[in-house]
This record gives sequence, C-alpha cells and structure tokens, in this order.
Amino acid sequence: MRGSTAEGAGRGRTVESVRAGFRDECERLGEALRGVDEADLDRPTDCRPWTVRELLAHVRTGAGRLVDMLAAPAPPRAEVDAAAYYGAAKFTPPVDAARVDAGRREARELDGPALVADFDRAWRAALDAVDAAPPDRVVRTRHGDAMALGEFLRTRVVEVGVHGLDLAAALDRRPWLTPTAAEVVADLLTGGRAVPPGLGWDRLTLIRKATGRAGLTDRERAVVDAAGFRWLSFGG
Repeated sequence: MRGSTAEGAGRGRTVESVRAGFRDECERLGEALRGVDEADLDRPTDCRPWTVRELLAHVRTGAGRLVDMLAAPAPPRAEVDAAAYYGAAKFTPPVDAARVDAGRREARELDGPALVADFDRAWRAALDAVDAAPPDRVVRTRHGDAMALGEFLRTRVVEVGVHGLDLAAALDRRPWLTPTAAEVVADLLTGGRAVPPGLGWDRLTLIRKATGRAGLTDRERAVVDAAGFRWLSFGG
C-alpha cells in the first residue's frame, strides 16, 4: 500500500502517512511499557475504572482488530468516515460497560511482560494485514460501520495515541506521543482546520484539550468561542 491514497483517508492524508503514525506510536508505546513492573501495571488510570494493565489490554485488542476485519468479506462501499465513527452510539452505557468488562477480562489472561509482548504481536499482525490489502479495501467494524481501510486505521492511531497519554499520566511519565501520530490525531480532531493562533497550542496540547485530558482556561475558552472553533467530540 506504499504511497497509495484511499478515498476518505483524510483531507489529503495518504494511507501511508496514517500507517506511519500507527507504526510509530505502537512502537513507542511498546518501548515505554517494556519492563514496567506488576505494581505499576495495577496503578489506576483516568479512564476509570481501568488500571494500567486493563487499559493496555483494551489498547492491545483495538490495535489488532484489523486482522479479523480484513479476513472478513468486504462491504460493497464505505458509508462512515473516521469522524462519524466516533458517534454517540459508541458511547452508550451498554457499549461502555461491555468495553470496560472486556478490558478487565483480557487483562487477567496475561502477566505484564506477556501482555506487552502480545500488544507488540497484535499491532504488527494488523500492519501486515494492512500492507497485504488493496488500497481501496473497505472493512466492517464490530459496530457494523462500513469504512475505507485508511479511515478505520485513523481511528486506531487515535486509540493508541490518546490512550498512550492516559498510560503515561498513570505511570507519571512524560507523554511519548510521536510526531507522526500527533499529526494524524490532530487532523482528525480539527477536521483539518487551523487552530486559532491566539491559543498558541502545539499538537500535543490540542489533543489533550480536545479530548478532555486537560481543561480549557477562561482565556482559551473565550478565544475558541470568538473564533467559532470546534473539534471532534468523542461521543458527541
């Protein structure tokens, strides 16, 4: 899929650039968590009620989803893009409860080193499946959405990148968000629109503010309101 562009892969964003963001962020997350001890894996995260171990299990599963999706029959056409994927139906109480329970259940299956190793196996298998697929491949998500492969891969960069911020915070680490992933996530959150210059945000700050990982100051809120600047709201 080198150098290819999938329709809907994001305002001039190539599948290859999204692939690079996914690869870089997964590699960085695996490196950051390699050697983390069992006590640290049991720390709480701000993604309540998950611990670090449980959130990592959730990220591992999400990073590997494309393997089964690409093994399944392709829908005839894409119907949902990456922004529409994050609709309210993904955040209803039953769906949230199932997501939390799955992360907790999967976290009990492996100890820390094995879980980190399985995350590495999962994302590499997903990337191999992406590379073997035609650039215009359409996939169906577990929620029933038919999406262009490049669009769904954008959501995987969001999952690994944003939850990487949560894991870093829980472990008292500096954020390890990679530039390639930050570019993909920021582009999705803003719809490709420029951030008002009065905010002075870099991509990391934008992502933290837009996803609720950091609050807006009164001045920032005033600049946002005056500019009519809006970003993608997960579950909105």
